[in-house]
Amino acid sequence: MKQNEDEGRWTAVYTRVSTDGQRDDSQKKALRDYLKSHGITNVRWYADRVSGKTLDRPAMKAMQADVFGGKVAAVLVWRLDRLARNLRDGINLLADLCQRGVRVVSLCEQLDLNGSVGQIIASVLFGVAQMEREAINERIRAGIAARKAKGLPTGRRPGQCPKWSPAKRKVDVALAKSLRKQGATVADIAQRFGCTKPCVYNALKAER
Repeated sequence: MKQNEDEGRWTAVYTRVSTDGQRDDSQKKALRDYLKSHGITNVRWYADRVSGKTLDRPAMKAMQADVFGGKVAAVLVWRLDRLARNLRDGINLLADLCQRGVRVVSLCEQLDLNGSVGQIIASVLFGVAQMEREAINERIRAGIAARKAKGLPTGRRPGQCPKWSPAKRKVDVALAKSLRKQGATVADIAQRFGCTKPCVYNALKAER
């Protein structure tokens, strides 16, 4: 993995351990060895010490904000499961990084999403993510059809709108605000969180 430092972009190195009691020394040593062997010097480290199931990962939020801001040329991780809480989140994150032209390298899996092979792998990831979205939409349509068949309401009554609650939505308010300041559009943020644009608008309004 070579890096054009003249562009002013850096390689983001992300590490995560599940609890404060664990250490990431082994991850960092392997990552430092890789950086040294490839002559990569323009580097920024992002380290979280939280469970993979925890939504609040400050370092991951900071890295994603820098990606949206066009500051990151590549993302280097020790193992792919350090990036995401589950398979779906991991696929969505990798697909988003590839779409933005960010190279992704994982040491343990010997994965390098770059060049023609990387594009093929990225295409598979995009396809899986699309299939997941279509499956969700199909389940929603089937649920609505079933409620209609039973004569049950399928939505809010006119004039009613439940109060927006961050805990009940997919949007991370702090990250959404940061991405908005970086110049990301509401559509970009909605795509990132897998929600609608009105949901993003409501999240930003609720923060105010």
